Amino acid sequence: MNSNAAPILAVPTNIITGFLGVGKTSAILHLLKSKPANERWAVLVNEFGEIGVDGSLFEGKHAKRQGVFVREVPGGCMCCAAGLPMQIALSQLLSEARPDRLLIEPTGLGHPKEVLEVLTSEYYQEVLALQKTLTLVDARTLSDERYTNHATFNQQIAMADLIVGNKVDLYREGDTAKLANYVRTHAAPQTEIVLTQNGDIPFSLLSGPSANHLLNPPGHHHHHHHHKQDKPLASELPLPESGFLKAENQDEGYSSIGWRFSASKVFDYQKLSAFLLTIRAVRMKAVFITNTGVFGYNLTLDALDEMELDDAMESRIEIISDQQHDNLEPNLLDCVLG
Repeated sequence: MNSNAAPILAVPTNIITGFLGVGKTSAILHLLKSKPANERWAVLVNEFGEIGVDGSLFEGKHAKRQGVFVREVPGGCMCCAAGLPMQIALSQLLSEARPDRLLIEPTGLGHPKEVLEVLTSEYYQEVLALQKTLTLVDARTLSDERYTNHATFNQQIAMADLIVGNKVDLYREGDTAKLANYVRTHAAPQTEIVLTQNGDIPFSLLSGPSANHLLNPPGHHHHHHHHKQDKPLASELPLPESGFLKAENQDEGYSSIGWRFSASKVFDYQKLSAFLLTIRAVRMKAVFITNTGVFGYNLTLDALDEMELDDAMESRIEIISDQQHDNLEPNLLDCVLG
């Protein structure tokens, strides 16, 4: 951080976590709408895939001139390699933004306990004021052992100060009671539950100190396999002469596949829309430069959402699934004009 500037102290900080496709990005976009006009907010977002799409989605809706500063840590759990990717990105973000509030979105397959330990380390004790940790949960997934038997899913619930039962408009009878019972069993006793849809979280829910439920007592060491990143991430590589590149990642029982396209490759909006509707995945995020404008896309198991963006430096797409996808690249390239 800039040693000539006043020290950055006690920045109110919230972790917004939750499993794949639960609506974390939508929730942060809603929260950014609540940002007081005179405040500067920072968003540190971690992505499972190497392409990095969330930063473009946030920046396409909220620019620095509006007081919103975004930094990405793509390529898997940002706590890995002793927290260095996260610490470097966070220090750069705080130095640039000097924010009035910091929002942190770990990947849905990340390790929130280790992220929390980095944020409460001695280095950040004066810099950050950790406030409520919000965990988004879709109660419908509590009938699926791929979620309830997944250690990260349960860790996200255990760390929460507040459980947000998102997508309540899609719940069936009994889902709300099932959520209450699951939280009672897997979360801290004082953990509250609120219900919402479309990630529409009131700004007032962010305030209040975090109870840090998952922090280990002194002398207790966690066991977590850190993933060494020994090659440049696809989000950082220069694009080849072809104008696009592909990247893949696998971990935690899921795989990601994604592409970056230079701004010179303009997509046919109609063809692209039809192609995106054919994708079957746990999660898909994308930003595309098309012949009718720049659009962001957000696909879950429920629906494909589209949002118009102000701008984008390039087109990007990331697909996360628990099964293989074939023939995506030729179909995607077929959507490029000319």
